[in-house]
Amino acid sequence: MSARPEVRSRSRARLRLSVAGLAASAALAALVQPVQATGTPKPPPSPAHKDLRKQLNDLVRTAGGPPGVIVTMRQGDRTKVYRAGVADTRTGRPPQPTDHMRIASVAKAYSGAVALRLVDRRKLALGDTIGERLPSLPVAWHGVTLRQLLNHTSGLPDFSKAPAFVAILQQDPRHHFDSRRLLDFVADEDLLFPPGSTYEYSNSDNIAVALMAEAATGRPYERLLDQLVYRPLGTGRTSLPQGYRLPEPYLHGYDVTPPAPPEDISEVIGASGVWASGGIVSTPKDLNTFVRAWAGGRDFLSKETRHEQRTFIPGAASEPAGPGVNAGGLAIFRYKTRCGTVFGHTGNFPGYTQFAAGTADGKRSLTFSITTQTSKTVKPDLLAKVRAVQENFVCALLHD
Repeated sequence: MSARPEVRSRSRARLRLSVAGLAASAALAALVQPVQATGTPKPPPSPAHKDLRKQLNDLVRTAGGPPGVIVTMRQGDRTKVYRAGVADTRTGRPPQPTDHMRIASVAKAYSGAVALRLVDRRKLALGDTIGERLPSLPVAWHGVTLRQLLNHTSGLPDFSKAPAFVAILQQDPRHHFDSRRLLDFVADEDLLFPPGSTYEYSNSDNIAVALMAEAATGRPYERLLDQLVYRPLGTGRTSLPQGYRLPEPYLHGYDVTPPAPPEDISEVIGASGVWASGGIVSTPKDLNTFVRAWAGGRDFLSKETRHEQRTFIPGAASEPAGPGVNAGGLAIFRYKTRCGTVFGHTGNFPGYTQFAAGTADGKRSLTFSITTQTSKTVKPDLLAKVRAVQENFVCALLHD
């Protein structure tokens, strides 16, 4: 289904969301100050299932809140689905675990998965540098390592903040970028800081990760995703499109700005301008399968590589921040909640906010998807509510 005809005429909302979405996902993830109990009290009992559903309904009813929300929770072989609102305000259809959706910056976990599985195959090493693998990139960047790209300590300037990139996006949000040339927008810039010295979340990092994977194997990144992630996990509904269309059926994403009715912006922006940093389309079911493997599946990474993946930088948060206290590893984040710890990634994109996480043993996992964008700069009050509900679902995941 194509985007609604009136979308192009409503340029003000469209451009505000498109630029805000990319800038928010690229901005510095400052130290998060979550609500966290002091001391080490016994974890409270997990919320009742009825209460969890009520919390999702409350999110949907919140002014500026999402028209729809869906949570998938896997505990061993059991799968539970919680949902509220609708997948499409036009038809009233409820969200489904097999609906396609933009997973935003959770796509960074996929580029991390490709890279670390290549590390296990000795095609890449965490100490490999841009100079060794991508010598055509600026000499000033040549000392940056794959490890620093994966944990966002590279210092690479963010292409999605470049004035030329933003101007193109404002002129035509569906512009077809050459995804492999996105770093050209900042090729005349030096590093923002010495590599390894500072944490700064950046879209450029995962573009470089994908390019290094291509250079190491001679295969397109899209094929590497298929060979190393989709097929081994059986996630055949996941893809990395170049255009703006979404496969049917899909979870529609909305700009919700009361008192105006929700505006469907699912297909306003093309995916080529985010590519390996945020362009993947998946389903709640597929995403849950992926994050279970990425967080702790025994056969997905070697013990040695898993150890490197889980070397965390305290206070380093994904964008938007996830529940509890955040810390950043190699394309994965640790979320310490009042009930326990999970590992995963978050993301936000015009029309969508995502959280996917699993336990260290890979036996429990959840996805939490809402159909409007929120971050520390876009609807921060809504984000605070969402994070609180996410933490309650983590408690249910860990203690039921």
